[in-house]
Amino acid sequence: MPHSATGSPSSDPFEQAHLAARELARRTKSERHDTVVVLGSGLSAAAPLLGADAAPVDLSTLPWFPRFTGIGHRTEAWSVTLGSSRVLLIAGRSHLYEGLTEHQAAHTVRTAIAGGCHAVILTCAAGSLRPELTVGSVVAVSDHLNLTGRSPLLGVAADDPAGSPFVDLADAWSPRLRALVREIEPSVPEGVYAQLPGPHFETPAEIRMLAGLGADLVGMSIATEAIAARHLGAEVLGLAVVTNPAAGLADAPLSVAEMIDAASGATPRLARLIRRVAEQLGP
Repeated sequence: MPHSATGSPSSDPFEQAHLAARELARRTKSERHDTVVVLGSGLSAAAPLLGADAAPVDLSTLPWFPRFTGIGHRTEAWSVTLGSSRVLLIAGRSHLYEGLTEHQAAHTVRTAIAGGCHAVILTCAAGSLRPELTVGSVVAVSDHLNLTGRSPLLGVAADDPAGSPFVDLADAWSPRLRALVREIEPSVPEGVYAQLPGPHFETPAEIRMLAGLGADLVGMSIATEAIAARHLGAEVLGLAVVTNPAAGLADAPLSVAEMIDAASGATPRLARLIRRVAEQLGP
């Protein structure tokens, strides 16, 4: 187990994040970042389009970071400048389905926020429940359904110095940042994202249930990170790339390889949008 600066193991997730942020700042030679961008499944091809041209930092060598084992995820990070914004760019994420705790799944965004990030851009691959949200579409997340049965705020005391866990999530997905997306690219639709724990895909009956609950998109990430980020006061923008129709809505079986290909094909458009948003999120 990694140890704190005092030499004793730390079980506090917020102390862990601060210790990891200190080491990340040393590795990236950047004392502070303004925005963190997390690239989801198959979306790491956006990294060089966003200025990642140096050797990456291997996050798995930092305190409390696991190696990202999900398909299409890389445990790599870069410090890049977009406009006046110093951006921490991360080429993957950890998931609950990897057997991790809620705090482990939230460690990346907590570390980024401990390192100064006031804005969090979460990207992901997603299945579509709406016919008009076709494969390759980029969708701004307007709200979420956390159907994992788990929260990254479990065990956080009401008087924790990091903040009360009783967080109002009415504005979990920043209205200001979504308005910025509409201003930059008015054609980008919005949708409600449902996070399930995975790693298996949903059944057609589950998809019908999700549709009845108001979901437009389904996947296995981002809600956990968004809750953790809002708890710490950061603004959150979610950008989902549609990689497939949800289970039961297409004739062909779901294919991870085809999903990764679809995500990769959408990265140029996604990268352009991220760049234009991040350029306006400086200090």
